[in-house]
Amino acid sequence: MDKLIAGYRRFRAGTWREEWSRFEELSRLGQHPRALVIACSDSRTDPQMVFNASPGELFVVRNIANLVPPYGPDDNPHGVSSAIEFAVRGLRVPDIVVMGHALCGGIKALLDGAPAEVSDFVGQWVRIAEPARQKAMAVPAELRHDFCEHESVRLSLQNLMTFPWIKSAVKAGELRLHGCFFGIRSGVLERLGPDGVFHPIPD
Repeated sequence: MDKLIAGYRRFRAGTWREEWSRFEELSRLGQHPRALVIACSDSRTDPQMVFNASPGELFVVRNIANLVPPYGPDDNPHGVSSAIEFAVRGLRVPDIVVMGHALCGGIKALLDGAPAEVSDFVGQWVRIAEPARQKAMAVPAELRHDFCEHESVRLSLQNLMTFPWIKSAVKAGELRLHGCFFGIRSGVLERLGPDGVFHPIPD
C-alpha cells in the first residue's frame, strides 16, 4: 500500500496540477467519453495508457479476457452488460472498442481449464468464449493460444450485436464497433480490418 500512496502523491504533485482545469470542467459538465473500451483486467494492458487518453475520454470496462456476454436481461446481476448499457444508452458513446491482448491468462484458462485456486468464478466466466475455444482447437497447438485471443475479440464483437439497442444504433450509423489487439512484448496495437484480419497500426 505504501507504493500506492506514493503514487497518489506523485499524481497530486504532477498530473493533478497539470490537469486540474480538466477535472474541474468534468465535475461541472459531467462526462462525455469518446469511446467505450472493453478490455482485460490484466495489469499490463491499461487502455488509458495504450491510447494515451486524458481523463474523461474513455469509459472503460475491464474483466477477465475482455469478454462480452450475449444479451440476456434477467433478475441476476450483470456487471459488464450494465456498464455497456450505461455507456451506450446513457452516455451515447459513438464508438465501442473491444481490446484483446497477448499472453492472456483468461484465454489460457479457457483453453487449459482454470487453475484450482481460481475455480470459483473464472472457469464459468471464460466459458462465454467457448465458441472461440472450439474454433481454436482446429488450428495447430503452437498457434492455438494466439488464435483464440484474437478470436475472442471477434466473438465479443458478435455478442455486442445481440444487444438490440446496439444493433439498432449500429444500423443507424450512430455507433461503430472496433476490435483491437495489444502486444505486450511489442507494444504494437493491431486493429481488426474489414477483411476480418488484424493489422498492425503503423506508428
